[in-house]
Amino acid sequence: MTEPSAPTAAVLLIGDELLSGRTRDINLQQIATYLAPLGIPVRESRTVPDVEDEIVAAVNELRAKYTYVFTTGGIGPTHDDITADAIAKAFGVGISEHPEVTAMLAERYKAMKTDYTPARRRMARVPHGAALVANPVSGAPGFQTGNVFTLAGVPQVARAMLEDIGPRLETGAVVHKVTIRGTGLREGDIAEPLGALAKEMPEVAFGSYPWFRSLGDNGVHLVASTIREDLIEEIAAKLEAIVAATGVRPERLEDSNQ
Repeated sequence: MTEPSAPTAAVLLIGDELLSGRTRDINLQQIATYLAPLGIPVRESRTVPDVEDEIVAAVNELRAKYTYVFTTGGIGPTHDDITADAIAKAFGVGISEHPEVTAMLAERYKAMKTDYTPARRRMARVPHGAALVANPVSGAPGFQTGNVFTLAGVPQVARAMLEDIGPRLETGAVVHKVTIRGTGLREGDIAEPLGALAKEMPEVAFGSYPWFRSLGDNGVHLVASTIREDLIEEIAAKLEAIVAATGVRPERLEDSNQ
């Protein structure tokens, strides 16, 4: 479905709070959703704790494997915000306060009548040679080191940073999707014909995703993905036929993430 030279991405989620279950991540979803229209599929996601060596190892492995890596979390003012140091270590470069960031943050906190403390100055530390990523929400920027983009962990800030990153990315073939919902449908009823369709159309990726909200509100979403936009209507018709053959009324969804 994807050409060998097509750009790919990985997402590295950083933070003890994610692994403990205290914080629910939504950054993976919003990064993948942002990249999809650019033709850049997210191929892998990992979550690591606030441990420098583990961050370094993950960054080095992922940046060698994928076109782009997006990290989230660990660039704030507290002692456990160690992502910037880990990125510098992964690339074998130094790290220090960036003059432009220092001046910007100093002015920002002055306008807020808030002290620009040593803790807040930590947010001005950037690996040497990195390019800044604008943060229009809270000021302190992310940064790009090679093919690795380091974003804030706060979802609203991370999402805003993506807007500055987008124009820097090499785009690929857009993946087109179609989703057919079958309310009351059971996966076992469509497994065989769906498998046969997947063999018939190897250039298309098919998926079956059941949901259960309550008794009477359950079913299956059949999702097909392909770079062949010309096949979408044919695929939709075939999926609708599979669902209808079970006695369930198929419903085509506009949003494939529903």
